[in-house]
Amino acid sequence: MPGTLDGKTAIVTGSSKGIGYAIAEALAREGANLVITARDEAEVNAAARQLDRIGAGNVAAVRADVRRHEDVRRMVEAALDLGGVDVLVNNAGIGRFGTVDEMSPEHWHQVIETNLNGVYYACHESIPHLKARGGGWIINIGSLAGKNPFAGGAAYNASKFGLLGFSEAMMLDVREHGIRVCCIMPGSVDTHFNNKQPSPENAWMIQPEDIARLVMELLTFPENALPSRIEIRPTRPAKR
Repeated sequence: MPGTLDGKTAIVTGSSKGIGYAIAEALAREGANLVITARDEAEVNAAARQLDRIGAGNVAAVRADVRRHEDVRRMVEAALDLGGVDVLVNNAGIGRFGTVDEMSPEHWHQVIETNLNGVYYACHESIPHLKARGGGWIINIGSLAGKNPFAGGAAYNASKFGLLGFSEAMMLDVREHGIRVCCIMPGSVDTHFNNKQPSPENAWMIQPEDIARLVMELLTFPENALPSRIEIRPTRPAKR
């Protein structure tokens, strides 16, 4: 059976596991060509082998650190080799936490450069090709921390507040070209984020597959309408 994304090419950053992998898998099942990235070459290659067995599209694995503009440029070039850019999912992200006086400049830069600069690089490189294809989607995976500050979260909050503002300004810039932009803002997701391990005990949390389903629903949303910001929370948070 042909998929709804046959002939389309999607880039998913930070996609060797967790939310990124779940999104890539959902895209693969609908026939998309995929470019997946991670900083760990062995992990991204292993993920590509798994995805290659799932979908009919081609899969390119790119070892990339989104903080490096040249790595992001290579990522987009890999998508062009597969036909173009139709969907960009900016998922790569990290968290470093601590008070401003305790946080090292190195950790501050890691967070801002990954969660914000990396998204800019990917969008900057991809938008001309999305325009050439007549439009498409840019989906940025943000966080509820993009509107809800918390103690010890200065760097992470700054990056996610910034990502939301970036996403909504960019949406206004590109929608006349048929490019739709959405910032998905999850709450607690059961992933490896911040060195945690997914666990059956975290069944109350949002699951990576929930975010993937949301992405797929966006891609089939009527063309006349644009959900530009989506907040998603666990239905029943764990009691404290």
